[in-house]
Amino acid sequence: MRIAEGGLEITVADARDGAQDGSGDSVFFNPTQELNRDITVAVLRAYRDREPRAETYLDAMAASGIRGVRAANEGYSVTCADIDVDAIDLAKENLAGNGFDGEAIHRDVNAVLHDGYYDIVDIDPFGTPMPFADAAFANTRDLVCVTATDTAPLCGAHQKSGIRKYSSLPQNTDYHPEMGLRILLGALIRTAARYDTAATPILSHVSRHYVRTYLELDNRATRADRAIEQLGFIHHCEDCLERDHEYGLFPQSVPEHCPHCDSNRTLTAGPLWLGPTAEAAFAGVVRSHLSEEMGTYKRAHRLLETIEGEINTPTHYDQHKLCELWGVPANSMDEFISALHDAGYDASNAHYSGTAFKCPETIKTIEAAAAPEKD
Repeated sequence: MRIAEGGLEITVADARDGAQDGSGDSVFFNPTQELNRDITVAVLRAYRDREPRAETYLDAMAASGIRGVRAANEGYSVTCADIDVDAIDLAKENLAGNGFDGEAIHRDVNAVLHDGYYDIVDIDPFGTPMPFADAAFANTRDLVCVTATDTAPLCGAHQKSGIRKYSSLPQNTDYHPEMGLRILLGALIRTAARYDTAATPILSHVSRHYVRTYLELDNRATRADRAIEQLGFIHHCEDCLERDHEYGLFPQSVPEHCPHCDSNRTLTAGPLWLGPTAEAAFAGVVRSHLSEEMGTYKRAHRLLETIEGEINTPTHYDQHKLCELWGVPANSMDEFISALHDAGYDASNAHYSGTAFKCPETIKTIEAAAAPEKD
């Protein structure tokens, strides 16, 4: 069937055969990833201003070719790769049907990457992207775009799987979306460093059941060393919800008891990325490159605006969880954040959910400054 997205039309497998939810044998197309693709297009537009030499784009898991078609529409020289011959036929049809000259290759993307360089590589697999990370960082010049859909392993809900796939210990906390993002970033940045490459996240978001990040590359070993220095560990108390972090490739001390409440229910996660997950200025530029023909324009605009205003802390708080801990009813997020600002503390909304916020202060300080009064 034909679908319209971003002002273009492509052919996808009929929804009745299960292709849209991954349950059938036909070429996969996921309509719920339209937000991901709309933001990707805005990133491609913004990145051309940032790095004018970037011309080639590899859609590493092409399926219907929708990402490649939309990149070609932005003027990029597109290559689509897939191991499914039906997917390649469909990608060719969709490129040609929209008047684009892009190439579609029936081949494993790791082999494609080892045969040549691309300016921008987009990795959007089912599940973990890690089997493709080495080839991507070894053979990309400028930007690696990564989606991970295995959020349960990343956030610690399926901990052993997370350990196997990401060589890190994830923990299931009340800030599990950010835990997943930082575990993913830590694994990707360590992988890039093996090739003397610094991978810096210039934009990241966690939406629905996936993590998405855009990593700009710098092929200087000294920059890779600096990136490694921003890895570390988070220590978390399951009772009072306090958390702390430390830098390093192994923890200097794993607390057996919480220093705030003396609970013995403490968790340590890592190694993971403790640095910024996005550049605020770049998020603003990406937001300016959204256009109204995008089906998720308003949602993407709100998301990027929130990311642009986020302060950099390695975790976020959930206001409802804190209010439950304090035994008070939750007030509006605007009132809550304003109370922190009025008390002189740095705080911002966080994009992970409508009740997520960032603040570098302890929970006791936050409670004293912003907790609503009891009924």
